[in-house]
Amino acid sequence: MQKNYKTKLVLFDLDGTLVDTAPDFLLSINNVLKKNDQNLITSDQIRFHISEGTSKLIKTFFQTKNNKKKFLTYRNQFLEEYERNLTNKSNLFDGIKTLIEKLDILGINYGVVTNKYFKYAKPILEYFPELKNLKVIICPDHVNQSKPNPEGILLACKKIGVRPNETIYLGDHENDIKAGLDAGTSVIGCLYGYSLKENDIKNKEFSNCNFVNHAKEIIKYIN
Repeated sequence: MQKNYKTKLVLFDLDGTLVDTAPDFLLSINNVLKKNDQNLITSDQIRFHISEGTSKLIKTFFQTKNNKKKFLTYRNQFLEEYERNLTNKSNLFDGIKTLIEKLDILGINYGVVTNKYFKYAKPILEYFPELKNLKVIICPDHVNQSKPNPEGILLACKKIGVRPNETIYLGDHENDIKAGLDAGTSVIGCLYGYSLKENDIKNKEFSNCNFVNHAKEIIKYIN
């Protein structure tokens, strides 16, 4: 007899939680840096900034010197380049495929709530056959306020018809944790991603969260 699970929905952040998109960010930004005769960067340099958004990437790695025109030019060049490389080198994080298979077996719905715009998120999610059963995708296009506001997570719960306290939200950034906690879901911080560090475990604001070093550890928190 199949166990009746309290968890009815698992929601993932995209970049740094579900999919390792860093290689395609790196490829795209270096192509634009090279085009503009600027110094190339490494994977270690870019990973921490991916979850901060495109504007932060441009301000961090391009010599804009508070020049709005230059900033907009570099940003547009990067977005065009990134759109061409969305699924060039990105992969599901190790352990995600097994986790998804387990959720399918258990009959637990899963989806994505991300601060990545739908134009970029949809092709990535559709690229992986393992994610064919995603039940909901919430992007900034669908809400008034992105994370750390809980609106996207609450909207996903509403669309699936489950309560937040029957939901787990997973993310690799403090904004993910704040959004999940404010939405009333269980929250798992993914230390294998881009932004969260071991010290965040000691953060009193995150005392109600669980943390994992590998995606394979997530399944034990589904109850």
